[in-house]
Amino acid sequence: MSERELKRDLAILPISVVRELTGLSDRQIRYYDQQELIAPQRGAGKQRRYSLNDIDRLIEIADYMDMGYTVADIHEMDAKKHRKAEPNTDVEMRKAFADELVRIGRFDNSRHF
Repeated sequence: MSERELKRDLAILPISVVRELTGLSDRQIRYYDQQELIAPQRGAGKQRRYSLNDIDRLIEIADYMDMGYTVADIHEMDAKKHRKAEPNTDVEMRKAFADELVRIGRFDNSRHF
């Protein structure tokens, strides 16, 4: 990473800035934290500190809520994304591993699957 790239995971933003950037109220932001849809870091005095990634996530959550999704729906969508990201069978794991080796140029996938 170059020195000039944004550190999107650096948690430095207080809730007042997050409120301005997202258009959400303090109550909404804290509620999404309580519902474990986001997990801001804590600074001195246990104050929540947010990253740019947290801002993106809050905007995504707000968009889902505006579309009529519930907190439970969002948790379910997150779980599905997580399940898709992780191979769940031996064959899928071997295929994912082979695909990664092909991607980095260390394996000829045409001979094995």
